[in-house]
Amino acid sequence: MLRKELNIFSFNDLLNHFPYRHVDKTRVDAIASIKPSLDYAYVAGTLVSLELITSGKARRLVGMLKDDTGIVELVWFQGIAWMQKILHTGHKYFVFGKPGFFMGKPQMAHPDIENFSMEQSGGKAWLEPVYPSTEKLKAKFLSGQVLAKFTKELLTKLSQKDLSENLPETLLKTYKLVSRYSAYRQIHFPANEEEYRQALRRLKFEELFFAQLRLGQIRLQRLRFSRGQVFDKVGNLFHEFYSHHLPFELTNAQKKVLKEIRKDTAGGKQMNRLLQGDVGSGKTMIALLSMLLAADNHFQSVLMAPTEILAQQHFESIKSYLGPLPVQLELLTGSTSAANRKKIVKACESGQVQMLIGTHAVIETKVKFQNLGLAIVDEQHKFGVEQRAKLWEKSTVPPHILVMTATPIPRTLALTAYGDLDYSILDELPPGRMPITTYHRNERARPQVMDFIRKEIAKGRQVYVIYPLIEESSKLDYENLMKGFEEVKAFFPEPKYWISMLHGKQPPVQKETNMQRFVMGETQIMVATTVVEVGVNVPNATVMIIESAERFGLSQLHQLRGRVGRGAEKSYCILLTGQKLGNDARERMQIMEATRDGFLIAEKDLELRGPGQIDGTRQSGALDFKLASIVNDKEMLEVARNAVEAILETDPDLTKSEHERLKNFLQQQKSKTRWSKVG
Repeated sequence: MLRKELNIFSFNDLLNHFPYRHVDKTRVDAIASIKPSLDYAYVAGTLVSLELITSGKARRLVGMLKDDTGIVELVWFQGIAWMQKILHTGHKYFVFGKPGFFMGKPQMAHPDIENFSMEQSGGKAWLEPVYPSTEKLKAKFLSGQVLAKFTKELLTKLSQKDLSENLPETLLKTYKLVSRYSAYRQIHFPANEEEYRQALRRLKFEELFFAQLRLGQIRLQRLRFSRGQVFDKVGNLFHEFYSHHLPFELTNAQKKVLKEIRKDTAGGKQMNRLLQGDVGSGKTMIALLSMLLAADNHFQSVLMAPTEILAQQHFESIKSYLGPLPVQLELLTGSTSAANRKKIVKACESGQVQMLIGTHAVIETKVKFQNLGLAIVDEQHKFGVEQRAKLWEKSTVPPHILVMTATPIPRTLALTAYGDLDYSILDELPPGRMPITTYHRNERARPQVMDFIRKEIAKGRQVYVIYPLIEESSKLDYENLMKGFEEVKAFFPEPKYWISMLHGKQPPVQKETNMQRFVMGETQIMVATTVVEVGVNVPNATVMIIESAERFGLSQLHQLRGRVGRGAEKSYCILLTGQKLGNDARERMQIMEATRDGFLIAEKDLELRGPGQIDGTRQSGALDFKLASIVNDKEMLEVARNAVEAILETDPDLTKSEHERLKNFLQQQKSKTRWSKVG
C-alpha cells in the first residue's frame, strides 16, 4: 500500500518522505478560535458523543469534541469500524486536522486523534512532524501519525555509520552545514525551529549539489570522449554570404553565439548546444550561418521543425537569404509528392543536397546522408527524445547538435534542466524592429477593440484573433472557438472583409491553405487557436487579439504576442479578459503590459507556475527535488553550481582523497542496494 500510494519501497524511501510541516503540540487551540482560513487546528477536549449515521448505503461516524470554549464536529467516512473500536465517549483526546465549516459550525473530516496526556499539554516546545498521507492509507490506518511512529522507530535503529557523510569536509566547513546524520534526525524530529532550519538548509544544498555534480560529469564526459566532425575552415560560401548577402547587421548577441558555435565545431568534439532566443531575435540567421559553415567543410546539414508551416517558412526564408549562392537546398515534409521525395532522398544519400529542411519526415529510415555534419532542431521541446535521437544516428560520427527554442528559459531552470548542454542566449532584437505596445482590456471594451481593428485593416494591415484551446478534444473550447468565429464575422461581414480560420482539428491541407491565404494577404483576419504560436511570419500583421487571455500562461502570451511586430509598422497586442480576475491573472496582465523582455517574463512565469508547467523543460531527474525549489532557492543553486565547478576543474574523476565521499555516494546511488538491508 505504501509503495502504491507514496512510492515508499524501502527504509531509505521512508527516511526521505519528509514532513510538510511541524506542529508545536504545546500550543493547543481553543475550539472557539477555529477559523476557515486556518491550514490546520490542534485542539484538546472531551469526546461527548459518538454516533454512526446511515443514509441508504452511505455511512459516517460523527463525534462531538468539547472544550471550555465550544464544540467541534469530527467526521469519518472510512475506517469507521476501527475508529469505533478506539474511541470512547467521556475520554479526553488531542485532535489535529484541517478545519472546515458546515452549517456555520466547525468540523474536521478524518482528523488525526490521540489520547490526551499531561506531558504534551505543557512544558518545553515539542515539534511533531506532519507527513503527507492519502485517504486510502488513512482508511488502512496508515495516517501521517503512524508514518511518524515508523520514522521515529527507524531513526532509533540508525547510527552515524548508516547515514554516513557524503559531502567533503571542506564544503561542510565553508558553508557551515550540519552533518548528514544530524540533518535527517532534525528534519523529522527537531527540538526547535532553528534545528529544523539548519537541517532543511543542509539537505536542500545536498540535493542541488548532487544534481549539478551529475550534470557536470555528463557534460565533462561528452567534452572529453565524444568525437565530432571538424569544421576547421571558414570558406567561400560563408564569406560570400556574410560580405554580400547578409540582409542586416548582426546583433552583438548573434556575433557572440556564432563565435561559440565556431569554437565548438572546430575542436573535434561533438557540439551539443542549446540556443535560446526571444521571439524575433534572429535564430534562423544563426542556423543558416552554421549550415554554411558545414557546407564549407564539405558536410551536409539538416534543420527539423515541428510543423509543415514552420518548415516551409524556414525553407522560404533561407532560400531568399541565399539568393544566387551555389547551395542545393531542399524541403521534405509529409506533403512532398512521392516523385519529389524519391528524388530528394536519392540526392541526400549521394551528398548532392547540402541543406535539408523538413518536419519529422527527415528522420524516416529511408532518408540517408552521405556525410551529415550538423543537425538543427527548432522548437526542440515539441519533439520526443526518440525522434531527436534518430537524427544523431544518421551519421557514423554523430553530427554537431544545435537545439533552438523561442521560449526563453530562466537561468535557474536552464542550470537544472539543461545543465549538461552548453547554452547560448540571443537577448537582443535585430535593428529596425518596432516595439509592440500591449493593452489589457475587459469584455466591456470589446466594441472599442473592434473599432480599432477596423482602423488597422483600413490602413491595409492584418489581424490575429486567438482563442484558447487547452485540449484538441475539448468540446467546450471548440464550441467557444466556433462561436468566436461567428462573432468576428458579425463585426466584419463578407465581402468587405475576409477571414481565415485555423485550428488543430482541420486536415493538414486545409490548415496549409487557410494559413497561406493569410500569408498572401487574401484574408485580413486570422481566427485561430494557439497553433499559430510558433514560427509563422506575416510582417503585415500588426494586431494580436488574445481572447480569454487569463487562461494563458505568461510565456504563451509572450509567444503569441511575438507573431506581430515583424514588419516596419507599429504593432499592438490586446489582452481581452472577463470582468472578474483572480490575483494571479491580474498580475500576469500587468506584467505583459509592463515588459517585452522574454527572459524577465520567463522568470515571472516560473515563479507563478513552477517548473513543471513551463514549456521547453525536459522531464528529467534534474527537477525531481524533494526539498529544494529552483524558484525559492536560486542563490543556493548558484552556490552549489560554483562549488561543483571548482571541484570538477581540479579533480574531474573525483580521485583525490578529499572527494572519496562524493565518489562513493554516487556509486551507491547507482546501485541503490544499501537501504534494503536495514533491519
